Amino acid sequence: MKVSNERKKELQEQYRLTKPDMGIFAIIRRSSPKYYLEATQDLKSAMNGAEFKLNAGMHPRRELQEDWKEAGKDGFEIKVLEQAEYDKDESKVDYEDDLALLKLMWVEKLTGEAVELY
Repeated sequence: MKVSNERKKELQEQYRLTKPDMGIFAIIRRSSPKYYLEATQDLKSAMNGAEFKLNAGMHPRRELQEDWKEAGKDGFEIKVLEQAEYDKDESKVDYEDDLALLKLMWVEKLTGEAVELY
C-alpha cells in the first residue's frame, strides 16, 4: 500500500498538532494508602518512565523505590488522578504553574483524608 506524499504531509501535520494528555498521576501502595504524586504535561510518558525507573531500581524517590523493591509491581497501582484541559488559547504552551496548582490541590485533598505521601 503506497501512501501519497500529500497524505503523508497531512498525517505528519495531524501528528504534530496532537497534544498529549496532561495532569496528575499517582503511584499507590496497595497495602497501605501511601501515594506518590506527579504532575506532568505528558501523562503516558511520565507514567511509563516512572514504572521503568522503579523496575530498574533508579527512581529518585528513595523511600518509594525501597517499597517497590519490597512489594514488587503487584504491590502498587499506577493511575491517573485527574486530567488537565488545554487552554483554548493555542499560544499557551507552558502549563507548569497550572499543574503545580493541581498537584497542590491533590496533596491537600489526600492529606485531609489521612493519606500518607511519599
